[in-house]
Formats: sequence, C-alpha cells, structure tokens
Amino acid sequence: MKQQTGFLQIQTHGQGLTMLNMEISNWILKTGMVTGLLTLWCKHTSASFIVQENVDPDVRQDILTYLDDLVPENRYYQHSSEGADDMPAHIKTVLTQTSLSIPVVNRQMVMGMWQGIYLFEHRKHPHLREIAMHLLGE
Repeated sequence: MKQQTGFLQIQTHGQGLTMLNMEISNWILKTGMVTGLLTLWCKHTSASFIVQENVDPDVRQDILTYLDDLVPENRYYQHSSEGADDMPAHIKTVLTQTSLSIPVVNRQMVMGMWQGIYLFEHRKHPHLREIAMHLLGE
C-alpha cells in the first residue's frame, strides 16, 4: 500500500461553483497510482465541496439560489465583523461538505456520468483556496 499527498490552489471568482474534476484527475495520473481511495479536504470555513450535475448550469444556479434563500445575509448574526456575507458563508459550509472520499480505479475517479466535484465559494469576493488531496492505494 502506498500513499501520495498533494495540494491544489484554486482562485475563486467570488460566490459560486468551480469544477475541479480536471485538476484532480491530472494529479491522480501524476501519482502513478492505479487504484485506491482519494480523500479531498477543503482547508477553509467559508468554502466547501459539493458533488453535483456537471452539464446543466441551471441546476447549479438553483442550488445557489436555494442556499441564499435558506441562509440570507440580511438577518442578524452575532458574528458580523468580517462582512455581511461571512456568517452566512460559515453556515453554508456546515450544510455542505468539507471533505470527500472518492474511489479510484484504473487511474480514474469512480464518478457518475453527470457528476462533477465543485469547490463551492460562499463569500462574495474572490479568494485563493487550498485543497489537500490524499490518495491511499497501489
């Protein structure tokens, strides 16, 4: 059994979704590993992951709209010193995922045809985000 670790630096454009499949797949190929379990870890408290539809952008827009309605900025939050979008971003992170585990077979992530791995930026302004990757296998 072997293991590899790596990091992705992702520049977001503000609130929204950034698909990561290509960057992650390229890293898996560079490891030389054929099979294993990939763990992704988002090193932030105002960004997260979702696995979601990768073709129709309306699905992703509906998710953004739903979460904005569920966790509005215009309500009172005790934690407000970092801007109106900060506490809602923390709550959205709680409602989504900060880690993912994905099987790897034949040097490829085992994903459904319509599945994309997205970094979900919950803040309004661009941020440089870091993702830790760990592949355990052979």
